[in-house]
Amino acid sequence: MPRFILAGLSALVLSTSMLLVSCGDSGGGPSTTAGPSTATPAATATAQAGGAGQSAVDVVKELGPSVVHILSEAATLDVFGQVTPTKGVGTGFVLDQEGHIVTNNHVVTIDSGQPAQQITVTLSDGRQFQAQIVGRDAPTDLAVLKIDADGLTPVELGSSADLQVGESVVAIGNALDLPGGPTVTQGVVSAKGRLIQENDVTIPDAIQTDASINPGNSGGPLVNMRGQVVGITTAVIRGQAEGIGLAISIDSAEPVVQELIDSGSVDRGFLGVSIVEITPALAESFGLAVDRGIGLRSVEAGGPADDAGLRQGDIIVKLAGDEIKNSGDLFKALTENRAGEKVQVEFYRDGSLESGEVTLG
Repeated sequence: MPRFILAGLSALVLSTSMLLVSCGDSGGGPSTTAGPSTATPAATATAQAGGAGQSAVDVVKELGPSVVHILSEAATLDVFGQVTPTKGVGTGFVLDQEGHIVTNNHVVTIDSGQPAQQITVTLSDGRQFQAQIVGRDAPTDLAVLKIDADGLTPVELGSSADLQVGESVVAIGNALDLPGGPTVTQGVVSAKGRLIQENDVTIPDAIQTDASINPGNSGGPLVNMRGQVVGITTAVIRGQAEGIGLAISIDSAEPVVQELIDSGSVDRGFLGVSIVEITPALAESFGLAVDRGIGLRSVEAGGPADDAGLRQGDIIVKLAGDEIKNSGDLFKALTENRAGEKVQVEFYRDGSLESGEVTLG
């Protein structure tokens, strides 16, 4: 089974004598945009004028001023109770003129899920600012920072839904924290709709690319050839694979980012169940009615699922009108639908398709 490795801070965490390479720690709404237009008129005009025919050089020139270097620092205690400085490096990009910076949660998380104590953002022109964390969402590995700066160049957000497999993309980030500015790599969209699951991180609809992604790239933009950000680089598969990098799709990220800006956290719907993913092999072994879905291992007494009449052994196949084939689909549905909302649920019980209504907790 391939192992996803989040490619930013946790992969560059430096303590006294160790280089730790690990995944990020654990932790949207109906909004579909990240607030007011995040693109400057000049950036929008350039992207529209360039169209799909822009060269990688043009794309990098356009995006370069929007990409930032992020240094996260903290002091932790070692096993002997001694204070040990810890730091890590990642990437981010300017979202708007108000100074909001988008990056990965694990870039600004140092130890045991706690945020870094000091975060320094360096702009492309060399200016440095101390950043404040606006909000973090560990399950989707997203975070929003804010700096007090003028003369910022926001990115233009594109649509990951419009991406085509085989389409050229560019990744920009501080790979390995090499001196001399960000690293630029080019590749294609290798696949869409991937599911990233690592520890407590669940990212549905991820973009797979063969553009080289390395530690330090995390939080950086994945850009189409119109200069629009279509993804946020977050992970690389290590081990038996080469040329497989993954990015959070911008369509999935936008509502989460907007909610972090609005309220500082993401308020997801809650079912009160423990689950198991149904696979074709599992369905064949146990003679199940469907080969994809979410089986309920247990149902919390008095929880939303219990109140709706769901039982252990039921297999959820649709929630709030969305097909549920795996845990990523379920996570996405619960992110898009909030506590207190009543949603329709379809499930198989003893081989028969049934439906009901559940009020999310």
